[in-house]
Amino acid sequence: MMSGWMMGWMWIWPVLIVAGLMIIGYVVVRLVQSARPPSSTGTDPAGSARRILDERFARGEIDEDKYRRRRDLLP
Repeated sequence: MMSGWMMGWMWIWPVLIVAGLMIIGYVVVRLVQSARPPSSTGTDPAGSARRILDERFARGEIDEDKYRRRRDLLP
C-alpha cells in the first residue's frame, strides 16, 4: 500500500515521541525542583536561634545558667 520510500520514514515517529516524552519529563523535574524551598534556609527563626544556642552551649561558650535563661526567652 505504501511506496518504498515512505516505509523508510516510519521509524521517525517513535523516535520523536520518545524524545518529546523525555523533554516533558525533564521540564517537569526542573519545575518541581525549583518550586521546592531550599532546605538550607531556616523557615523557623526560633528553631534556628535554639539550634545556635544549643551549639554554643555544647562548645562551652556559655554556661548552663546563661543557656537556660536565653532558652527561656525564646518563643
